[in-house]
Amino acid sequence: MDLQLRDTVVLVTGASRGLGAAMALALAAEGAHVVATARSTASLAAVAAQGGGRISVIAADMADDSSVVALVPEVLARHGRIDGLINNAGIAPAGKFVDQDPQIWKDALQVNVVAPMMLAQAAGAVMIAQGGGRIVNIASTTGVRGKPYLVGYSTSKGAVVRMTEALAAEWAAKNVQVNCIAPGAFITEAQKAVTDSPELLAKRIAKIPAGRMADPSEIVPLACLLVSPLSSFTSGAIFVVDGGESGKL
Repeated sequence: MDLQLRDTVVLVTGASRGLGAAMALALAAEGAHVVATARSTASLAAVAAQGGGRISVIAADMADDSSVVALVPEVLARHGRIDGLINNAGIAPAGKFVDQDPQIWKDALQVNVVAPMMLAQAAGAVMIAQGGGRIVNIASTTGVRGKPYLVGYSTSKGAVVRMTEALAAEWAAKNVQVNCIAPGAFITEAQKAVTDSPELLAKRIAKIPAGRMADPSEIVPLACLLVSPLSSFTSGAIFVVDGGESGKL
C-alpha cells in the first residue's frame, strides 16, 4: 500500500533512539523528508546516516522553551511546510511519590506535556494555513491506567491523551488530524534495566498477555499510517499498543 508520504515533511521528536528512531527511519523509507530532533547530536547523526539522505537533524532540548520554539520555524526554513508532527520525546522519572522532589515531576510535565503542546500549537497553525496536516502524540499505557511509582509520568501521559482528544475536535474542520499512540512494554534503551535482568524481564513479561515485550518496529506501521494522508478521517483516537496488557482485569 502506498501511504502517500513521498516528499511530505515530518518532524519527529526524541528521534535519536528507540521508538523515535524507528519511526524516523520508517518515514524516510516511505519517502518523507524527516526532521529528527533530540538532545544528542551524535546519536541523531547515527540515525540520519541510515536515512538515505532523507533525514536532517536539529539538536533540541524539550525542557528548554526557547529550544522548542525554534523547531517549527527551522523546519519551515528548510522545507517550506510541515505535514506531520510526531511528539515522541519524553522522560519517565520513577520513585516513591511521597519522597519525590516536586521539581522531578514538574520536569516531567514540562517535557511530556508543555513541549508537545507548544509544538502542536506551532505546527498546527502552519497546517491550518496550508490546508491540513497530521499530529501524532506518543503517550503511554500509563496515560490510560496510572501506575505506582510513576505518578508524574502517568499524570503527564494522561494529559497527552486528553490534549489529543481536545485538539482533534477543535481542528477537525481545518483538516488537521490529531491522534495518539499509547505504547506498552517495548524493547528500548529506556527499558534496559528490565531487559538486562532475567528476573525483572520475567516479571514484566508475566503481565503481558502476548507473552513478550514488543520490538520498536511494531509501532512503525501505525505511526506511518497516522501521519499519512490516508488517515484523513481518523482523529481523536487513542491506539493502545501493549500486547493486551491494558485489557486485563
